[in-house]
Amino acid sequence: MPRADAKSANKGILRSLPSIDALLRTQTGTSLRAALGTDQATRVAREVVDQLRAQILTADIDTSNDDGLLKRAEGMLSSRHQQQTATGVHRIINATGVILHTNLGRAPLSKAAGEAVAEVSAYCNLEFDLNSGDRGRRGARAEDLLAMLTGTEAELVVNNCAAAALLVLSVLARDGETIVSRGELVEIGGDFRVPEVMAQSGTQMIEVGTTNRTKLGDYQKAITDNTRLIMRVHTSNYRIVGFTKCPTLAELATLAHDNGLLLYEDAGSGALIDFTQYGISDEPVIRESFEAGADVISFSGDKLLGGPQAGLLVGRAEVIERLRKHSLYRALRADKLRLAALEATLDSYARAASANEIPTHQMMAASFEEISARAENFIERANRNQPKELQLQMIDGESAIGGGAAPTSRLRTALISISHTNFSPNEIEERLRLHNPPVIARIENDQVLLDLRTVFTTEEPNLLSAVASLGS
Repeated sequence: MPRADAKSANKGILRSLPSIDALLRTQTGTSLRAALGTDQATRVAREVVDQLRAQILTADIDTSNDDGLLKRAEGMLSSRHQQQTATGVHRIINATGVILHTNLGRAPLSKAAGEAVAEVSAYCNLEFDLNSGDRGRRGARAEDLLAMLTGTEAELVVNNCAAAALLVLSVLARDGETIVSRGELVEIGGDFRVPEVMAQSGTQMIEVGTTNRTKLGDYQKAITDNTRLIMRVHTSNYRIVGFTKCPTLAELATLAHDNGLLLYEDAGSGALIDFTQYGISDEPVIRESFEAGADVISFSGDKLLGGPQAGLLVGRAEVIERLRKHSLYRALRADKLRLAALEATLDSYARAASANEIPTHQMMAASFEEISARAENFIERANRNQPKELQLQMIDGESAIGGGAAPTSRLRTALISISHTNFSPNEIEERLRLHNPPVIARIENDQVLLDLRTVFTTEEPNLLSAVASLGS
């Protein structure tokens, strides 16, 4: 039938469109009302009927059998609900091998941190001193732990590292100049750019040096009566190698202090311990940065530290108190859930138990031999009842730290390659992603790959189920 004739014929089918009430009385509609409530389920049902009407009028569907419109609408109702639900925050299985995966929530919390969040979800002593009965200091315990772990004089916690940078620049350098090397004007995930944050803070950015070489003299020449701050930004997500030069932090500290200025280090991921034992180098150890003379240092809570998203500020007492007393701090301060998770994470460091308790550290420490043994066992279990169309094999590969940390550090791993005679790699990836719970894999060289480094052993039964579903 010509398209114009089909449109004309389909207009008559509109009389057979199911009503909202009829759609909500179907099995899917009844389930939806129980899950969403009547008002929200009605809204979704109305959207489905409107969509179906538009498809009929544009002849985008075959309506030769109008008896199936209610069934079609019920299927559309289920699909729409699934699509809307998928936009919410869900637990997923990270099989990408990227330990600090920004899109997947970066660092998974330790068991103790998760329990701490649950405990304070009711009332808690967020700003109440149980010893005196008076108002207390928000984040007091987390700050005390940070002091012990970093050797700094004072500490402050805000909601993320970008907020920390904004607070420092706004309070210490607004209406003045901040000197920074051209090689440190980084952009990180989510379009966070150092020059834009500096502009937002009200400080004037003074660039010195070149992309690959900045000398101490470049900073010296740029100092004026309007200079307020020297800023050093750790290039967390990339490295410049070869013909390079930059002053040490201690040299910058001496220059800043000799000229009556403050030195601020944005350490990015930052580290409370030396991560070279995990094969990770070139990440600033916060204690060493303070000892080198930095007046204030910012770093992340949800990267190498392995805790919740947070911006951690440590340094000299006089500087940190200026930040604490500024009105902007109130807009950026951490909430009770974030602080509870942070306290539990820092407590693991204080007890020298981070290697055993913090998931990201366990993932970094896992050897190639350990992951190979897990992968072989997984493939053996998966192959017991798999159809011949589905093939799993182990190949060598690399895991990544991720999260803008240690870009040159790669961890040798054993990957599980999945292929299917009836599905393309993209189709396999999609089926895994739409499984319950979703499994996020990666595709390289036209292969779907699973890396068990970032899969908890408790998640392996769910991963086996997802792989088994590919055979159906």
